[in-house]
Amino acid sequence: MTGASAGIGAELARQLAALGADLVITARRGKDLRDLSRAIVEESGTDVQVEAIDLCDPGAPRALFECTEGAHKPIDLLVNSAGFGAYDDFLMIPWERHQRMLLLNILALTHLTHLFAGAMVGRGRGRVMNIASVSAYLPCPSFAVYSAAKAYVRNLTEALAYELRDTGVTVTSVCPGGTRTEFSGQAGLTLKKSGEMFMMSAADCARIAIRGTLAGRSNVIAGSSNAALMFFLRWVPRFWLAPLAFKVLGRSVEKSKPASST
Repeated sequence: MTGASAGIGAELARQLAALGADLVITARRGKDLRDLSRAIVEESGTDVQVEAIDLCDPGAPRALFECTEGAHKPIDLLVNSAGFGAYDDFLMIPWERHQRMLLLNILALTHLTHLFAGAMVGRGRGRVMNIASVSAYLPCPSFAVYSAAKAYVRNLTEALAYELRDTGVTVTSVCPGGTRTEFSGQAGLTLKKSGEMFMMSAADCARIAIRGTLAGRSNVIAGSSNAALMFFLRWVPRFWLAPLAFKVLGRSVEKSKPASST
């Protein structure tokens, strides 16, 4: 499981452990992973292997594969939860941040899926859960690269789910909406009061994600209101989507103000 140090990833780890799963958890923040590991062992008694690694490193996916599958520790469920966003005009975000976002949200996820799904197909069983977003359904001004990356994740996952339909391996795209995690602060946005009422807890999101993945669904939208909105978008003309996304986001969030220097 990637991105397990906080948010949806940490909740997924807790809930899967509660179902009896042994875990391999990974993220950059080793201390947070070790704290989570201790908590899970105390709560559920399952085995937790901690691998602190930066998935923006091109060699990281292969390193994770070698310390699991390569060490004769087969992975039955791959959870690609690691990712981050940046909320600002495209040209105002430094290229280096765009690059890291693409490396993590697209390249690392794709490489991990390629490696682990291949091993699963060889055994004739397994599941892959890729965390996308409801922003995958429309172009989002001020979230341009993030929403485009999540559209890639959703499309890749659904296509792969079809390709692997007769192999015993299922692939599920999970599309959360607004969720109460540290994502907002890292993305540089602040919730308005009108946006807070639509936020889902990470625990609820994780529960929906696990249920849909274990059922073998190719796409899961977290929350009935989010699902209804995405269904409505089928009838919205394409050229209306970007203005609509801009208005909806503008009513729910705002760009974080720089910290005062005084």
